[in-house]
Amino acid sequence: MPKYVAWFSEIGKNDVSLVGGKGANLGEMINAGFPVPNGFVVTSKAYYEFLKENKLDIKIKHLLSAANFDDSKSLDNVSTQIKKLIIEGKISEDLISQIIKAYNTLGGRFEHALVAVRSSATAEDLSDASFAGAQESFLNVKGDAVLVQKIKQGWASLFHGRAIFYRHQQKYDHLKVGIALVVQKMIESEKSGVMFTIDPVTNDKSKIIIESIYGLGELIVLGKENPDHYVVLKSDFSILTKRTSLQNYMLKKVKEKNKEVKLSKSVGSRQKITDAQITTLAKFGEKLEKHYYFPQDIEWAIEKGKIYIVQTRAVTTTKIEKDFVLTTKVSASDVILKGDAASPGIAAGPVKIVVSTKEIDKVLPGDVLVAPQTNPDFVPAMKKAVAIITDSGGRTSHAAIVSRELGIPAIVGTQNATKVLKTGNVVTVNGTTGEIYKGGFATKQTRHVENDNLNTKTATKLYVNLAEPDLADSTAQKNVDGVGLLRAEFMMAGIGVHPKKMIHDGKRHEFIEKLAEDMGKFCKAFDPRPVVYRTTDFKTNEYRDLVGGKDYEPEESNPMLGYRGAFRYIHDPEVFKLELEAIKLVRSKMNYKNLWIMIPFVRTVEELTAVKKIINEAGLERSSTFKLWMMVEIPSNVIMLEKFIEVGIDGVSIGSNDLTMLVMGTDRDNSEVASEFNEMYSATLWAFEHVVKTAHKHGVTSSMCGQAVSTYPELVKDLVSWGVTSVSVSPDAVDNTRKLLIRSEKELLHR
Repeated sequence: MPKYVAWFSEIGKNDVSLVGGKGANLGEMINAGFPVPNGFVVTSKAYYEFLKENKLDIKIKHLLSAANFDDSKSLDNVSTQIKKLIIEGKISEDLISQIIKAYNTLGGRFEHALVAVRSSATAEDLSDASFAGAQESFLNVKGDAVLVQKIKQGWASLFHGRAIFYRHQQKYDHLKVGIALVVQKMIESEKSGVMFTIDPVTNDKSKIIIESIYGLGELIVLGKENPDHYVVLKSDFSILTKRTSLQNYMLKKVKEKNKEVKLSKSVGSRQKITDAQITTLAKFGEKLEKHYYFPQDIEWAIEKGKIYIVQTRAVTTTKIEKDFVLTTKVSASDVILKGDAASPGIAAGPVKIVVSTKEIDKVLPGDVLVAPQTNPDFVPAMKKAVAIITDSGGRTSHAAIVSRELGIPAIVGTQNATKVLKTGNVVTVNGTTGEIYKGGFATKQTRHVENDNLNTKTATKLYVNLAEPDLADSTAQKNVDGVGLLRAEFMMAGIGVHPKKMIHDGKRHEFIEKLAEDMGKFCKAFDPRPVVYRTTDFKTNEYRDLVGGKDYEPEESNPMLGYRGAFRYIHDPEVFKLELEAIKLVRSKMNYKNLWIMIPFVRTVEELTAVKKIINEAGLERSSTFKLWMMVEIPSNVIMLEKFIEVGIDGVSIGSNDLTMLVMGTDRDNSEVASEFNEMYSATLWAFEHVVKTAHKHGVTSSMCGQAVSTYPELVKDLVSWGVTSVSVSPDAVDNTRKLLIRSEKELLHR
């Protein structure tokens, strides 16, 4: 019987595909000795199996294809239909049995445990994506029948309108984002809060920020109460600042439900936690940051005087910010309102007051969104706004975190912005000082605030992975050294017709010119920085999807290990020769000499020799401006690397995804075995290290272009220490990776 349940003690940070970001972090922390309430995870494998057994994947895909992602009503309608399908679906007896057995173990033989059920989506709480809270959590769950029902509701929450919208914006495949559900002993918090191991507004790494309230933590996350605010110096844990806020209500368990309980003014105005607890929390925060090699956003709770860590994730908002100044002098009379500076920057626009999610469609691009507080349902409106203002909440509230994620100014905790401001009034929001000015004050950009000197070049080059020509110009503005992986497949899919059909139809030159045109967009945008074009690596099932593809492609039971890469170029070189002609067109007629070439999936040394011969016959010779790279993604590449280098190449690039799958003998896209996919497994790390050190020994460059670079900060440190020449990441991971390279190189110099 397949295993669908995993205890925290059985999982760690490398198990995101199986237990999601939240589950992986809880397992990682409990195994590292942090005080985490015990629990287990109903894995993403269970979710995928549920969809399969109820044949829901096809129905969901059909419903999503009809959605208008820019219309909240359309999203809500699709969301309602999908959630209904999931709630009405049948859970297998095997899965129910495993859930109930684990639940009974958690509670003891004669008592039903009181638990929290929390979503842990496999694309949530990652280092490059936040917007946490897109899925639901359920508190005070008691009884096995109730728990099973909450499991289904948790799965259904993956298709809330806000979650669908976010995945669409992030370009995640809706059906490849799984969800695991954390079932954890409920902590009946007397006090709770959030801690950042970096100042989330100024990005000051020397400070730890702690915010706290009485009762359960939902009121602080949603920003319904203004929390106490404490600032701790990381070097010696001295408390630099303590600001106590008046808390009007606390959320606490009353019988089986959570209720907001009114607090007296004398109680609500007290300091919520002791100085000793502040210091203890800060020490936990510092240890977590060291454990994860990255600033952390941590949720904590106190029950009966004991501190528990209930969640941690990487801070996703330590991005480079533009520093703006007002060009007009501001007087005291211009300040109409003040609050807490929650996201830096200055912006002006007309006020749009929104008191509930039913009104978010009122917000237009360029508006200043003013609300009592925000929640995940507000995100579509927040993405249109130039600034955010809320009545309540602290720097760790939803409004603050999402504003920093979006890079727009925000001021929270103003107490009465929705009453003082009027819809249509033009105001200027200074998210750096927490001041709101009457009218639209002009600003200018003076310089960049550089986190870890992000504009600094590193010895290790930072390249970017790209596929869409429309993204070339905007991505080229980032602090990157070139394109380390230009995927051919997207450009070919844009042409839409199988290249052999175009050859058959006499459209050979049309194909070459279109492909060259797209390549040229990247080369022009990045010139003189190199653009490393990976020649086509379509698998046969992907080629068959092109117009005419079924006439030219065989059906294979395992396309990943089939007719692809260098083998295809040798046995059927027609299409490869079209690519080479397009490359020549870009380099000669368009005169972009920064276009290089990379050969994928080369199984043998003999294949590399044969492919090089075809390239040379096409009139392309290696030179100072034309480099030939080879992908390293097959164990034979690792084992025989010196022989491959002897054939004559200028560089290698590790495709960590395919190489890990083939080293581990698993398929990361197959939910049955995806849990075994692990780029940080000792055998995989050995392969990475061997490639980098062998390349260095023989004087060729080495790079890594797989997802592992973005996912594992500790891997970046290892790659730098081994002597990697470059890494290549997706555009949204550029800033975080640049930081990691800077820090890793500094550490290496000081060893």
